[in-house]
Amino acid sequence: GVTKEEISKEVSGPDIEIAVPERQGVALRFSPNINNEQLKAWRRNSTNRKTDELDSIKFSCYVVGQTLSGIYFNDELVEDDNGYPLNFASPAILEMTGTSRPLPDAIRAFFAVDPHLESAAIKILDYAGYGDDLDAEATTKG
Repeated sequence: GVTKEEISKEVSGPDIEIAVPERQGVALRFSPNINNEQLKAWRRNSTNRKTDELDSIKFSCYVVGQTLSGIYFNDELVEDDNGYPLNFASPAILEMTGTSRPLPDAIRAFFAVDPHLESAAIKILDYAGYGDDLDAEATTKG
């Protein structure tokens, strides 16, 4: 049978890599381990309080920004001067994208095209086991 340890142990899926179509040689690596609380928080933070409508771009930015584990250029992890992996809040990325806020500005600018940003988020959610979650919303909107 299944042991209690087996059920209670942290299950973490492997990182996934998603290329950024608009940026030659650039790929992002994500850790698709998202718990329900995080998902709820991102959803709450992306919902317009007046209209109660989910801003799918902002939601995608949360998913992408919070699960990023590394930015790769030609298969090399991009690091800052101190040897830390760059993320969307890194000064170098803000400078490169000409933005001052990581979320949603730098993330949107980095992807350059919103549909690519959204499809990355959908892929991450899919790997995290929330596949139907965004699809349902993506199709009812627009």
